[in-house]
Amino acid sequence: MFFASDNAGPAHPQVMQALLDVNQGYANPYGVEPLMDVVRDQVRDLFEAPEAAVYLVATGTAANCLALATLTQPWDTVFCTQFAHIHEDECNGPEFYMSGAKLTLVGQDDKMSAAELRAAIDYEETRGVHGPQRGPVSITQVTERGRVYTLDELRALTELAHGYNLPVHMDGARFANALVTLGCTPAEMTWKLGVDALSFGGTKNGAPGVEAVIFFNPEKAWEFELRRKRGAHLFSKHRYMAAQMNALLTGDLWLSSARRANANMARLVAGLKTVPGMEFHFEPQANIIFGALPRAAHQRLHAAGAVYYLLEGGLDGDPDEALPMRLVCDWSISEELIDQFVALARG
Repeated sequence: MFFASDNAGPAHPQVMQALLDVNQGYANPYGVEPLMDVVRDQVRDLFEAPEAAVYLVATGTAANCLALATLTQPWDTVFCTQFAHIHEDECNGPEFYMSGAKLTLVGQDDKMSAAELRAAIDYEETRGVHGPQRGPVSITQVTERGRVYTLDELRALTELAHGYNLPVHMDGARFANALVTLGCTPAEMTWKLGVDALSFGGTKNGAPGVEAVIFFNPEKAWEFELRRKRGAHLFSKHRYMAAQMNALLTGDLWLSSARRANANMARLVAGLKTVPGMEFHFEPQANIIFGALPRAAHQRLHAAGAVYYLLEGGLDGDPDEALPMRLVCDWSISEELIDQFVALARG
């Protein structure tokens, strides 16, 4: 009963088989292997973007940091929410790779509104040479609280950003989960509504470790290549990353894995709604729950070996006190374990 993170589950067998298959003979290094040409074409076809520049890195932090560094001058500020992964979970990596450019936090929630973004943008670049200059807008889809921006919400943000001549980056670590929720195409959730650069997640969706960085306008391609090399994220045995992404994109494995993760979460949500004292802090929209259960339920779950994040408080104390938690489903967890978790929570 492992619900701590979709990073923690196994890699999909088809991806692991692809790694074995590519582990034969010799191939040119550093991303010039023939398989990377296949992956590039796969991504371009998937996003209906024949001119897109496509690169692979091993981690989501590298994808976000290098993409933003390519879009940002050192004297700029990047606009994001206070719950964005680039703010909370990357150890100031973006600032490091952006040579000191800062982050400006927009709004008080995991989703920013167009009005909040406008207010934050208008506040900056008002002090001439003395203050930060306006830089990219970074949007997390799915958010770190498990919510999904609608296409209209995304369009409002991108149109506003472009009205100030600011590029838009999307942190798509859980891009596939959001796409399943919205039922749209990859193009409709990115460049067709104004996203300039995308961190396209694979690791949370069945791969051991691969993320794609996609620039829909290739004018930044060479700069990204230089930053990736200088930042120590150009792998020599690059074919092993290409093999992972190729396996995910072949036969839409990336999409079926996300559907499975979202369906697992829907089953978990339906079950937890029957548990006395269960509270949902946000209506779950993809594969993440933020909510609370009575301490007694947490005690039963932990005693049975369930693994998930308890966000506040300990297991000792008032059995009726509600303690907040985060639950995440990946593609691999079984319905039996989901049902077992619900039964234990119910008591």
